[in-house]
Amino acid sequence: MPRVHLLRVFCVDEGTGGNPLAVFLDGSEVPPAQRQGVAADLGLSETVFCDDPERGEIRIFTPAVEVEFAGHPSVGTAWLLAEQRAPVEALRPPVGEVTVRYEGGMSFAAGRPEWPPQFEHERLGSPDEVDALDGSPGGHDMIAAWAWIDEAAGTVRSRVFPVRIGIAEDEATGAAAVQPGARLGRAIDIRQGRGSRILARPRDGGYVEIGGRSVLDEVREYAIP
Repeated sequence: MPRVHLLRVFCVDEGTGGNPLAVFLDGSEVPPAQRQGVAADLGLSETVFCDDPERGEIRIFTPAVEVEFAGHPSVGTAWLLAEQRAPVEALRPPVGEVTVRYEGGMSFAAGRPEWPPQFEHERLGSPDEVDALDGSPGGHDMIAAWAWIDEAAGTVRSRVFPVRIGIAEDEATGAAAVQPGARLGRAIDIRQGRGSRILARPRDGGYVEIGGRSVLDEVREYAIP
């Protein structure tokens, strides 16, 4: 029976918060034709299947679709491989090679702004306005609402609504952090959702690195529906 690791990615330093993620380190135990159903059954924003852990070959599914690249699955899977198997220098989702590094107990992954699903980014007047949202602004189905907490320090308040890919609101969205990281051209510290933290900064060659802290909550056997 396959084993699934359940973790939270982009936690704050105390280990709280973060976006839940399911990872099958031995992804070959789940037939490709059944993976979308497994992701829907688990009901998390993303589920990862590692087809070759040593090479970092992965596939990523939301409850509704497969995506070629996503941020919190990349950061979380890189951390989990280092904890449970061996560190990797890169992950290889369908979109291409995602460079990985580790520092201070955190993991980081570098992606390009054109790789993830394209989000609209709506700047609001204050963090309080972001907090007051009762759903996606204007009914948009792929949007990040944000405001500066401290512009000089690069601290951002954000909430993300990727409705189009089956997620009403995402707790911490690395993919949505890649695009403002590129557009603003500076390091930013994003506080998203109910209590998550994403670090993002531009790198050479048009890449943006995102990273943060992950925590493993549970490992259990999983019966495929």
